[in-house]
Amino acid sequence: MNTQSQTDQLTEWVHLYSNDLFRWAVQKTNKVDVAEDLIQETFISAHKAMANFEGKSSPKTWLHAILRNKLMDYFRKQKRSYQSTNEEELNFFDVKKGTWNPENNPSTWHTIDHNLLDDEEFTSALATCIEKLPDRWQQAIQSKYIEEKKADDICKELQITTSNYWQVIHRAKLNLRNCLENNWFKS
Repeated sequence: MNTQSQTDQLTEWVHLYSNDLFRWAVQKTNKVDVAEDLIQETFISAHKAMANFEGKSSPKTWLHAILRNKLMDYFRKQKRSYQSTNEEELNFFDVKKGTWNPENNPSTWHTIDHNLLDDEEFTSALATCIEKLPDRWQQAIQSKYIEEKKADDICKELQITTSNYWQVIHRAKLNLRNCLENNWFKS
């Protein structure tokens, strides 16, 4: 296949598959701008590797495989940058004393007569708090509580161990509680 026909083929694939790839990338990253970048990188990589595409799988499957690799690279990069951040932000609990740190001691939430998820202000505050979480934590929370996926499936998707998964969920819930206490319950 010559260069022009490869370019024409890729252009056709962009029109056929970019929407599906984009939706999948947004679902995995929870960020439109990141998904757009990943889709662009996917098609750039596909263009560079067009000569190697043997047609043993469908073009859509091949593009999904490229995007999956781009997503894994993205999450690896996020993990490295997160590990280099200040761990003090996560110190809700004083392990030596076996108590909550005073500044992070959870307050008692007042009783509410209605379902919180029916309250627009609460759901807006919750969405804002979820957006503040690191990407991997967002994905774990969304997968567990919104998509109701099983822990094993989430571990496979995020490529983490079960113990790491439970630690992510625990830390994410602590951060969400703290954020909600500061941005909704005290308002």
